[in-house]
Amino acid sequence: MSRKVYVAGKLVPAEQAMVSVFDHGLLYGDGIFEGIRVYGGKVFLMKEHIDRLYESALAIRLEIPMPHAEMVQAVEDTVKANEITDGYVRLVVTRGSGSLGLDIRRTSNPQVIVIADTISLYPAELYETGMKLVTAATIRNHPGALSPRIKSLNYLNNIMAKIEGTDAGTVEALMLNHNGEVAECTGDNIFITKHGVLKTPQPDSGILEGITRNAVMKLAIEAGVTVQECVLTRHDIFTADECFLTGTAAEVIAVISLDGRKIGSGIPGPVTKDLLQRFRKLTQS
Repeated sequence: MSRKVYVAGKLVPAEQAMVSVFDHGLLYGDGIFEGIRVYGGKVFLMKEHIDRLYESALAIRLEIPMPHAEMVQAVEDTVKANEITDGYVRLVVTRGSGSLGLDIRRTSNPQVIVIADTISLYPAELYETGMKLVTAATIRNHPGALSPRIKSLNYLNNIMAKIEGTDAGTVEALMLNHNGEVAECTGDNIFITKHGVLKTPQPDSGILEGITRNAVMKLAIEAGVTVQECVLTRHDIFTADECFLTGTAAEVIAVISLDGRKIGSGIPGPVTKDLLQRFRKLTQS
């Protein structure tokens, strides 16, 4: 079956899906996006993702050319047209075409693009064994320059840190903020457990406030686990009982070492396993 992409207000064959070379999303990374999972044919946490998309648009003064309900319908139509049962949706909104300059007043026709496909971010065995991390020298963007809470098309900050991770032989890398505190990984939020308390960096630590992050925090609270959003350092991770990452594509995945230091017992721990089980149950509800 030929894959279909939603662009310019309609579904077209993937090979015919095009935007202008003068679109500022291409020229300057001027736009926003969301990554959304599909489980059992249902788009998971759709409202939360769509709400964040529109919040990102407000933050960069981008007017999305359709209301929430129409955006939801476009996503659902694209998933159905591609017969996606378990997969991933990439929802993109660009600034639109304009002149070769930064002035947004000289752009027009923002483009809404919806791609639905299958995805496998990490090898399946890593969910059993856990993953190793290294700390990237590339720090997270200063929130005073560009808020990490905006899910923008300019992901070069994350990409540079990801390169460091892959060069070091790991599939993810930890990013610190401008204060040397733990922010997040290149594509995932990070959690630790210590003495029965689940801890994760607070939003002003320089993180994207992940949809999966928030869902896992809620699941932990429902399970009777104390959850804290707080400042974390590498030392806190080195000395943690457990560590794991969360993300739309990653779901919940254990981290067993950072910069060569074994975390906890060096295998996925009971809290991580329990939250992964609870999260996967949530995706099927």
